[in-house]
Amino acid sequence: MKPFYLTLFFIFFLTTSAAAVININTGSLEELTSLPGIGPVKAESIIKYREKKGLFKKVEELKNVYGIGEKIIARIKDDITVGEDSGPVAATAVNKDAMEKEQGKESASTPSSVKK
Repeated sequence: MKPFYLTLFFIFFLTTSAAAVININTGSLEELTSLPGIGPVKAESIIKYREKKGLFKKVEELKNVYGIGEKIIARIKDDITVGEDSGPVAATAVNKDAMEKEQGKESASTPSSVKK
């Protein structure tokens, strides 16, 4: 009997962990339509909204998309994310550009007779 329960637990664990959280800032049409209550029209509206207005900062901002209300957000809130970790990455990319520009200035101000 013990192996039966262990197997059942293992199957349950796999099925619940297999469901991926979808980033509404990067999700494709197919990924967004896999969400309950989001069909092709609403998924397209999400994509158009983020292209026009920019990335979502909070999941709740999804209510600004035409056709999506509080009920749909409540239904899918555990299945979606805005990618909270994407903020520092974007800042790093900006900092990298600034560092490259700064290094370019240093190279230009360094006399050519000085060897590194």
